[in-house]
Amino acid sequence: MNTVTCIEDLRRSARRKVPRPFFEYADGGSYAEETLRANRADLQRIKLRQRVMVDVADRSLKASILGEPASLPIALAPIGLCGMQYGDGEILACRAAHAAGIPFTLSTMSICSIEDVAGAVDKPFWFQLYVMKDRGFMRALIERASAAQCSALVLTVDLQVLGQRHRDIKNGMTVPPELRLKNFLDIATKPAWAISVLRGKRKTFGNIVGQIKGMDNVNSLTQWISSQFDPALSWKDVEWIAGLWNGKLIIKGVLDVDDARIAAKSGAVALVVSNHGGRQLDGAPSSISALPKIADALGSEIEILFDGGIRSGQDVFRALALGARACLCGRAYIYGLGAGGEAGVARAIDIIRSELDVTMALTGVKNVRDISHQNIAAI
Repeated sequence: MNTVTCIEDLRRSARRKVPRPFFEYADGGSYAEETLRANRADLQRIKLRQRVMVDVADRSLKASILGEPASLPIALAPIGLCGMQYGDGEILACRAAHAAGIPFTLSTMSICSIEDVAGAVDKPFWFQLYVMKDRGFMRALIERASAAQCSALVLTVDLQVLGQRHRDIKNGMTVPPELRLKNFLDIATKPAWAISVLRGKRKTFGNIVGQIKGMDNVNSLTQWISSQFDPALSWKDVEWIAGLWNGKLIIKGVLDVDDARIAAKSGAVALVVSNHGGRQLDGAPSSISALPKIADALGSEIEILFDGGIRSGQDVFRALALGARACLCGRAYIYGLGAGGEAGVARAIDIIRSELDVTMALTGVKNVRDISHQNIAAI
């Protein structure tokens, strides 16, 4: 990890080490991937205001996220199939996040279960929930998250139907991978990955298998998942979930100001401006283009978090300058996980931390809480 200088280095390493279906599952987006690319392109268009001769000798990156202290203003976003990037990937990523002093979010579609992660770490983590047709299963998931003492529930609201991801279809992506010749040859060239996954606690969706009768094989599980996302999802469901969950509730997947206004009245303590990493509505605005309007309209009423395209400390700085309280980082740490397990995730966090620190110094900012629109260069 000593020769890794940026997140793109971790991405290249992960691409070499992780079988193609799982790397591209994390790396890709939906349909033509226009929104996936826009998330990055629109962030890069935002230019920072360089300042000189400002005393920045004593800088602080410390932040508050949901009222809890964090060493820097980021959290690890919910990503499905971490355990297929590296064995026990969710546990390793959670450990790295906690060691760095930032939150980790476990996905509903994780390989390690809620209980697996809770039993392997010493601090609470966030749990991300999808709204599914099987409300009994949802209730059970919420109860399990509560029993595991998860410190926040992240309710994802932008997946009422599943956006098609061409790469997953073309790669024949299943969990665990089916024993086809193409898959066998791919895995055979990645022995370190195979060993790590074989040693892992689980090889399929830990929060689902064993919880629902008849859902213990690859095909039926995949079919159940694809049929469970609920197109009848409404704000009444959010009210129902808020009534079941006694802790902090975060609404993730908001791009529209009108939706943000409703979210702010839902009982949630925070909302995440997000387009699901470009994995749902292709042609939707980039997350960063939607952020300022939502932050300006609702920033005094609800905590605004940002998700979509973060690959550097400069990107975190841009999002904070446009109104976010903190950022969720997804692919950046997933590349680290695939590249080197827990050490790779730690390296990804360190890269972003260092870049944010230097960016603050070169823009004349001493405290991360002071980053504002004044730090964006007029174009």
